[in-house]
Amino acid sequence: MEPLDPMGMSRRDVALRILTVVGFLIVFLAGIKLLGASFKMVGKDTAESLFRGLAHPLAGLSVGILATVLVQSSSVTTSVIVGLVGAGEISVAHAVPVIMGANIGTSVTNTLVSLGHITRSVEFRRAFAGATMHDFFNLLSVLVLLPIEIMTGFLQRMAESMTGWLGGTAGVAYKSPIKSFIGSLTKPVIKLLEGVGLEGWVIALATLLVGLAFIVLALVFITKTMRKLLAGKLEEALNRALGGHGLVAMFVGVLMTVAVQSSSITTSLLIPLIGAGILKLDTAFPITLGANIGTTITALLAALAADASAGLTIALVHLLFNCTGILIVYPIPKVRRIPIRLAEGLGTLAVRRRSLVLGYILFVFIVLPLLGIMIFQNSG
Repeated sequence: MEPLDPMGMSRRDVALRILTVVGFLIVFLAGIKLLGASFKMVGKDTAESLFRGLAHPLAGLSVGILATVLVQSSSVTTSVIVGLVGAGEISVAHAVPVIMGANIGTSVTNTLVSLGHITRSVEFRRAFAGATMHDFFNLLSVLVLLPIEIMTGFLQRMAESMTGWLGGTAGVAYKSPIKSFIGSLTKPVIKLLEGVGLEGWVIALATLLVGLAFIVLALVFITKTMRKLLAGKLEEALNRALGGHGLVAMFVGVLMTVAVQSSSITTSLLIPLIGAGILKLDTAFPITLGANIGTTITALLAALAADASAGLTIALVHLLFNCTGILIVYPIPKVRRIPIRLAEGLGTLAVRRRSLVLGYILFVFIVLPLLGIMIFQNSG
């Protein structure tokens, strides 16, 4: 008779469940990739054109949010900014609010992913809270640090000092093999859609729908399988191992994000675990913060490889902004709980009024940035 683990499953059953999770994680990541690809088909040129004429900090912040929503990647936004700053097209001072906005915009992806749980109230409440605690942390960081930066320029000055210490040392660009693998899986889907004559907005919409289908399908099976695989003692052990050691959990978030080169993917991977009740919000929160640090690596490597001192400065601003936000929020337990409590309250409200969810996403990530651009761009 095959030996059983503490949950009553044989080793073969456990192995099969793990392989199932890995398989659907690949499907899930492919869905995220397709989601981003659909936005890039219509959004990249628009996003790059938005970076012109920035003088008012709120215009820069709004552009950073909207550009990142359009390309579905803060790494893309910050890399473009690094290039423009390095070429002298944008000053470091004008680029700082854009970097802060990119942090807000990148959290839209995991908020969209949480919609995969919308038909199951308990799961959706947890999943939506898990997604929006990232939103609230980024919003709070900006509310605190943007006014201070405008008045003092401390992030820019620190970054310039660090740039001097580094001496513009050139580095070697890094390309994630995981991201390349996922990209190779999604290319046939896009080519298939192109093969049936789709183009422009139509192919973008088709790619978006296929990506969402992948995400929802993967979420259903990952949630069910993980709930059975990590039930009882293993679930408690996971939360105890990460929940009691915030720095360890942050380091996990950094490593995951560096591996996949996307904080959106890292935070989105947490959503089904939070929705299933496997990861508590307190446990997932430091992983999310680690993802914020990990996502700065792409721009740093791009800046180092390009050997552009101004580009390196703005890349370091991104790193310093995220680290400073964590130092303000995380060390004090009562302050640390603020984004989590706000997210829990919004999650409860979202279950009661599901129409609020769409309104929240459109208002925070589309309407507010558009208003900011219309009111403040070219008005500095």
